[in-house]
Amino acid sequence: MTEITLTVTGMSCGGCVNSVQNVLKALPGVHAAEVSLSPGQAHVTYDDSRLDRAALVEAIVGAGFGVSD
Repeated sequence: MTEITLTVTGMSCGGCVNSVQNVLKALPGVHAAEVSLSPGQAHVTYDDSRLDRAALVEAIVGAGFGVSD
């Protein structure tokens, strides 16, 4: 398992946090996803043989949010 922390932009409420968390948890290979509004981060544990950072970013962007490096 690989752990990564992504900085998520565009979240303004608890609903945003839930949206990001749900799209990440729906990805095959994601073991756990914890999203916090402040400081705007997603901590994800995933199987790197099934997906990569780009797939995580794509899911977040697809949900209407951004990821800064």
